[in-house]
Amino acid sequence: MSQWHEICPLTSILPATGVCALVGNRQIAIFRPGEDEQIFALSNIDPFAHASVLSRGIIAEHQQELWVASPLKKQRFRLHDGFCMEDESHSIPSYPARISHGMVEVSLIPQASAA
Repeated sequence: MSQWHEICPLTSILPATGVCALVGNRQIAIFRPGEDEQIFALSNIDPFAHASVLSRGIIAEHQQELWVASPLKKQRFRLHDGFCMEDESHSIPSYPARISHGMVEVSLIPQASAA
């Protein structure tokens, strides 16, 4: 069985936005920061508000890194590893994501987080 789960066509995710997908029993926020094929996958759960909202956050660049700001309390999470800028103890899981034949795919094997 493949570790990759097909989510949707890349064209279904507008540039500079995120979408939420239920993969197994996990809510995964998938972000497409630009027009290219770069994508990121994080937990969709905001650890401060305990709400499923991060896919609706605002993507921004800070110190040459891409972040998503929670739409509720505005804490920022680094897209490539889920590190929380305001409180590293609230960092969230990040997941491998890729484009294969035009389809977004996510693996549920969490990536090691970096501080």
